[in-house]
Amino acid sequence: MTDETVRFETEMNRGFLQVLILVLLEKSMYGYLMLKHLEKLGYAVEENTLYPLLRRLEKRNLIHSKWDVSQDRPRKFYVVSKRGKDVRNDLLKIWREQNEILNHLLEANKNV
Repeated sequence: MTDETVRFETEMNRGFLQVLILVLLEKSMYGYLMLKHLEKLGYAVEENTLYPLLRRLEKRNLIHSKWDVSQDRPRKFYVVSKRGKDVRNDLLKIWREQNEILNHLLEANKNV
């Protein structure tokens, strides 16, 4: 991969990860479980990327958190908020429209 490709990938991943988290948190989940779930899907995320993102999303009221202290190890669970669901749905609509445009262009270029 070229340096230029890596820069583009980094930019694309920033937005993509936010949408992934808003989709993933339809069910309440704690951070480490999110990391493992994404890793199983083939999308590895580092802790030092995930946790600041969760704080930013929570600050913007897109997700809510709640501590569970019923186990030996306290865990902070996150879930998407109503506002987060609305934003997620808007973003998914934008992504689908962009994907449709890209696919149309790729298909048109096959015939050139």
